[in-house]
Amino acid sequence: MSTVIIPKTYRSALNLYQTQTAIGFTNRTFEKKLGQALNLKRVSAPLFVEEKTGLNDDLNGVERAVSFSIPETGSRAQIVHSLAKWKRMALHKYGFNPGEGLYTIMNAIRRDETMDNLHSIYVDQWDWEKVITQEERTIDYLKNTASIIVRALCDTLDCLKKEYPELKTNLCRDVTYITTQELEDMYPDKNPKERENLFVKNHPTTFIMQIGDLLSSGKKHDGRAPDYDDWKLNGDILFWHDTLQTAIEISSMGIRVDPESLDSQLTKSGCDSRRKLTFHKMLLNGELPLTIGGGIGQSRVSMLFQQKAHIGEVQVSVWDQNTKNICKENNVILL
Repeated sequence: MSTVIIPKTYRSALNLYQTQTAIGFTNRTFEKKLGQALNLKRVSAPLFVEEKTGLNDDLNGVERAVSFSIPETGSRAQIVHSLAKWKRMALHKYGFNPGEGLYTIMNAIRRDETMDNLHSIYVDQWDWEKVITQEERTIDYLKNTASIIVRALCDTLDCLKKEYPELKTNLCRDVTYITTQELEDMYPDKNPKERENLFVKNHPTTFIMQIGDLLSSGKKHDGRAPDYDDWKLNGDILFWHDTLQTAIEISSMGIRVDPESLDSQLTKSGCDSRRKLTFHKMLLNGELPLTIGGGIGQSRVSMLFQQKAHIGEVQVSVWDQNTKNICKENNVILL
C-alpha cells in the first residue's frame, strides 16, 4: 500500500483548470530555456526499445521492465525506464559534435516504483544529452552544467508567477555542492534520505554529487546503473519543497562513462555479461562520443512550482484506493 501524507493546512493555490494550463505553460517555457541554455535540439524518442540492444536503463538493477513480444520481428521489446543510453547512441547516429546536444520528452513506466506523494509508476521527463570533450570530463564542468539547469528552472518559475500571481513559490538560485561521502560524514547515524532532508532544509538548492559507488561505511547513498553515469562525475539536483517540508529531487544527471569507467563499474557491479550487448561493445571500443546528460522530471517541476502536495495533482496515473480515499478526504484532486 502506498504512503500518502497531506498537510492539514494544505490548499492548492490554483484550481483544476489553472493547474492544467500552468503545466502546459511550464513545460513549453522550460523546454525553450533548457534548449537555448545548453545548445540542445529537440528530437523524437522511443517509447520502447529491443531488449537485446541493452539500451534500456535498468535503474537499480532490480526493477522489472514492462516487456512484450513483437511477432513481426521475432524479438522482445521493453517500455523504457529512461533514455540514458539511447540518447548517447542517437548523438553518435546523428553525428553531433562537441558542444551540441539533444533533448526529448520521455514517457516511461516503472511498474515496481513505490508510490507516495512524490513517486508514481508513470514517469514523464525532459531527457537531454550533450557531446563533450575529454577535457570537459571534470567536476567543474558538471557543477557548471547543474547551475545552468537551476538557472533555467528559476527563470521559468519567474515567468509562471507573472501568469499566476497566486503562486508564492520561491527558489534559491545559489546552488550548494556536496558529495555523498561528505553527507555521510556529516550525518553518520542517518540514512541517505534523512541526510538529504537535513541538509537541503538549510541549503534549499543542492547538488549532491558522486552517487552509485560504495561509501566509507560500505553502503551506497543510492543505486545507479553501472553503464551510463560515471559514479565519480554525477549528481542529483534537489530543492526544498515547503508544502511537504521535504527535499525533492528534480534532476538526476552526470558525465557519462568512458571506456575505462564503464569497464571498472561493470566489474564492481557484477554485470560483466553486459559487455556482449551492442551498446556496451561500442562504448568499450571507443565508438561512442563522450557525453553529459540527465533527466528532469516534468511532473516534479510542476509539483514544485505550484507547491502541490501530491504528484497525482499534476499527472495522470493509476493509484491505489487508499491514496484515492485520503486525497478525496482532503480535497486533493487527482488528475
